[in-house]
Amino acid sequence: MKTSQIQREMNLSGLFRKYILPVFLLLLTVSLPLSAQNEVKEQLVIPLSDPNKPGFLEVGLVNGSIRVTSHSNKEVIIEGAVGGSKKHKEDDAVSANGMRRIAKTNSMELTVEERSNRISVNTNSHIRAIDLTIKVPQRFSLKLSTVNNGDILVENVNGELEITNVNGKIELTNIEGSAVANTVNGALIAIFKDITPNTPMAFSTLNGKVDVTLPSNVKANVKLKSDQGEIYSDFDIAVDKTQPKVDKSSQNGMYRVSVDDWTYGKINGGGPEIMAKNMHGNIYIRKAK
Repeated sequence: MKTSQIQREMNLSGLFRKYILPVFLLLLTVSLPLSAQNEVKEQLVIPLSDPNKPGFLEVGLVNGSIRVTSHSNKEVIIEGAVGGSKKHKEDDAVSANGMRRIAKTNSMELTVEERSNRISVNTNSHIRAIDLTIKVPQRFSLKLSTVNNGDILVENVNGELEITNVNGKIELTNIEGSAVANTVNGALIAIFKDITPNTPMAFSTLNGKVDVTLPSNVKANVKLKSDQGEIYSDFDIAVDKTQPKVDKSSQNGMYRVSVDDWTYGKINGGGPEIMAKNMHGNIYIRKAK
């Protein structure tokens, strides 16, 4: 090989090291944050009009999860994140015929309104799943709901709770106050530290267990029904052993007979009604240890 050709190849090699490699490393460095940008998050801090009084929070999602916990501060902190989208279906991949799937932009809308300690949260969860993590002062009442792709979890909150889910579980842990909770496809678990006196409560699901833990000194009338499951309790429930109530009615010459097959009973002498209903699953009424 001629000396000039060798020198030319050495110069090209040096040029590659000097210019080409730095450009490649620069592209790699720029591309790394792009994956992080797909995880869209937003945090809002909302001061209360009167921090010394209880508050109320209302959140309704179409897609996504809600988790609410208490903290010692006097403001409400809301963190929203775009939920993880499910993998595309196999038939979609086949119809794509080997083409590469282009990820959608994960934009998120999160707006909050506060008036007189009442907070309302709105999102674009009808377009994509939004997961909310919310911290509230301990004395806070909640009205929470979601439909798809998420669970509702509440911890260490004292107030009136109205919780609704459709395709996911509800889990209430170490709560005080009262609750009305129902879901369709998922377990419903509620553990009370204390309950509001003289306040009725209700818990229901269609597919999953209903598991409620009450203080040992609770006074309540229980109304329980599981169509395809069993009912268990470690309370000494005084069960009403009378025959099921039969409702007969007639209309246009047709007769309708309805048999009430609920189980009725009293805990510690009776009190406000606690209803638990299930279709496909067991019901557990537990005594707090």
